[in-house]
Amino acid sequence: MSFVDDITAITQFIIELEKLKKVERRIKPVGLARYENSAEHSWHIALFALTLMRFAPQPLDELKVVTMLLLHDIVEIDTGDKFAYDANHDDFANEHKAAIRLFGLLPESCGQTFLLLWEEFEQAQSAEAQFAKAIDRLMPVLQNLHNGCQSWLAHGVSVKQILAKNAAIEQASPQLWQWLSAQVIEKAKEVGLKSA
Repeated sequence: MSFVDDITAITQFIIELEKLKKVERRIKPVGLARYENSAEHSWHIALFALTLMRFAPQPLDELKVVTMLLLHDIVEIDTGDKFAYDANHDDFANEHKAAIRLFGLLPESCGQTFLLLWEEFEQAQSAEAQFAKAIDRLMPVLQNLHNGCQSWLAHGVSVKQILAKNAAIEQASPQLWQWLSAQVIEKAKEVGLKSA
C-alpha cells in the first residue's frame, strides 16, 4: 500500500472509533449523573494501569498493557457493552467478528497486530493480558466504591458476585486484591449490599 492508502485506512479506522463514544456503560462516572461511555472507560483504565504496574508481581511491558486496554472494548462499536454481571457477558464469537471487521479497516500489518493483541487480552494468554484484564475489572469496582455502589445496587449485585467476578485481580496482583476485597466488604456493609 502507498502512504496515501495507509493514511486513508488509518483515518477511516479513527473516524469509526468515534462510535465508541456513544456506547454507554452501566456505571456512572464518580460525581456525575450520566453514564460513562466505553471510550472514557478505555482511556481511564489505560492511565490507571500505568499507575498500578509497579504492583504487578513481575515486570510487564507497559506499552503492551496500555495498548491492550485501549483496544479491548473497540468491539463494542458493533456489539454494545455488556454488564459484567450478566449471564451472557462473555460473547467471544460476536466480539471476535467485530474485532476482525474493525481492525480490518487498518493497513494489514497494523490491523493484524491489533487483532492479535485483542485476542491475547481476551484469552488472558500472557502476564500483560492478565494484568490488563485485572485493571479492566478493577476500575468499575473502584467507581462503585466511590459512587454509592450505584450499578451494584441498581442491578441487585451481591458481595459474593462482586468478589467472584473480580477474583482475577488476585492473580495479577495479590496485594491489590487483598486491599480491594477488604474495601468491597466494608463498603457493602455501609450501603447494605446483600451478601449472597
